[in-house]
Amino acid sequence: MNFEVGSIVEGKVTGIKPFGAFVALNDNVQGLVHISEVSHGFVKDINDALSVGDVVSVKILSVDEDSKKISLSIRQTQEAPAPAPKKERRPGGFNNNKKSSSNNNQDANKGFNTLEAKLKDWLKESTDRQAQLNKRLKK
Repeated sequence: MNFEVGSIVEGKVTGIKPFGAFVALNDNVQGLVHISEVSHGFVKDINDALSVGDVVSVKILSVDEDSKKISLSIRQTQEAPAPAPKKERRPGGFNNNKKSSSNNNQDANKGFNTLEAKLKDWLKESTDRQAQLNKRLKK
């Protein structure tokens, strides 16, 4: 086969399956680019990244002489994207637009009390419904 692991060659996409793309390295030899080796980012559908007939640069990852299988990577021929910058966290949590602490506490307590009262109503309603269902099942 005469293909060295680690070398970068050009090939032509000859077939696409959900798990990867077959790439012809010459008239007699083809290899497989697994979907995870297509791009640095996540590839949900390989058809969004490659088409039959595309000419691509691939790196040879492994060569199995016995089974005549060659593993290829497009991703490893491309420069990795720069990591996204980390967002700066501000001290004081997520609410930096405080009016006054007493107003915030009153609003928070009001919302909690309303929720607490509703929760009691919901629990009572749920218990009543469950009792009705149990009565129907016993009949």
